[in-house]
Amino acid sequence: MKVLVVGNGARENAIVEAFSRSKHNLEIVVFADKVNPGIKKFASAYEVASSLLDFEKLREFAAKEKPEFAVVGPEAPIVAGAADELEKLGIPCVAPKKLGGQLEGSKAFTRKLMQKYEIVGNPAFAVFKKWSGDISEADVMEAMRKFVEALNGEFVVKADGLQGGKGVKVVGDHLAGIADGLHYAKRCIEEDGYVVIEEKLIGEEFSLMYLTDGETLAAMPAVQDHKRAYEDDKGPNTGGMGTYSDSNHSLPFLTAEDLVQAREITQAMLEAVNEETGEKFRGVMYGGFMATKAGVRLIEYNARFGDPEAENVFPIMESDFVDVCRAVISGNLKNTPLEFAKKATVCKYVVPNGYPDAPIKGEEIKVFGLPENCKAYYASVDLDSEGRLRLGGSRAIALVGIADSLSKAERIAEEGVKSIEGPVFHRRDIGTEALINRRVIHMQNIRKQ
Repeated sequence: MKVLVVGNGARENAIVEAFSRSKHNLEIVVFADKVNPGIKKFASAYEVASSLLDFEKLREFAAKEKPEFAVVGPEAPIVAGAADELEKLGIPCVAPKKLGGQLEGSKAFTRKLMQKYEIVGNPAFAVFKKWSGDISEADVMEAMRKFVEALNGEFVVKADGLQGGKGVKVVGDHLAGIADGLHYAKRCIEEDGYVVIEEKLIGEEFSLMYLTDGETLAAMPAVQDHKRAYEDDKGPNTGGMGTYSDSNHSLPFLTAEDLVQAREITQAMLEAVNEETGEKFRGVMYGGFMATKAGVRLIEYNARFGDPEAENVFPIMESDFVDVCRAVISGNLKNTPLEFAKKATVCKYVVPNGYPDAPIKGEEIKVFGLPENCKAYYASVDLDSEGRLRLGGSRAIALVGIADSLSKAERIAEEGVKSIEGPVFHRRDIGTEALINRRVIHMQNIRKQ
């Protein structure tokens, strides 16, 4: 049998490696826009297009290879309708169709859906539309000003469309104040036609990914991502500098009730999306949540596996991923266990110097022998004509340490980083005892208030 994987980042590297462990006699075919050496070694066919959105070339490749099913990795092709295109050829996907992809493709869609179906976990928010007709730019700017003032100036501005994890700006962190926030909101409206402004939530963020066949939710281990570029959570937002997950599949600052609430929100959202779109959402529902004093609140939903979160969960997946994908497609997920080893994982991304604002590109990097229990997943790297690795300008390689405890997994990941030579940097603090203790104490203090 054949499976098709769309995408060529570290997330897809982890997906392909999981498929390679299947008990089934499996061929993996890949549709990519770059050559990823970590993926290509597993692929029996590897098609490189100018863009992952070149659906004509995707259809041609899929028609030639005739895979049993496909897994679409990145958000852009999902939101643009890759699953719709493949299903026209009779190739089912572990990814939602275009209508379901709105869950990630539009922040406004998700917030309004939660509001319409009265789903708990929605922060105070407002959606503002681009000025037209009788509504002037001045009217919209004044309405936004009044809303943020009603939030006492504690607010978050979210670009409506896809921004690679960099479209959310928080007052006090990325925005100097109301004037700065309104300026960014205006820019978002001009680019997307909409902007979402929300209350600023106080708490600790966590990621929970669920596979679903449209009815059943199968949970993956909880993960905490680190968006800021520099240590101590400083600097600009990135696509994610690293992640960690504990051996009990929770996180040290979460309670059992937090996980229950997150699941209840996701179950309600699944039913709402199905009702709203008239078709079953099939694939990944990945919620970014905030544990707060008042309970769990939704930050956003994604319609695909997270990156780096996928790099934490796939290495410890004990279920056969082919069987799981077949269950997602056939609607039999309730009878197919999704199981993970009781291991802690710490992922640290090495990125080009200057990332994310002015990353260097084209410089050579070298990978030497990895320590035991360390995985290296390739992301934005290129192979030159002589087989040398070159930096592609974004996150380069994810190093994942796997162990019985977070402290051991962190040390393995840090040793793994040392196997990379070149003009790169990483966040040394991810997964460390000091950072995690700060998270725990922060959450304890919030719950006491």
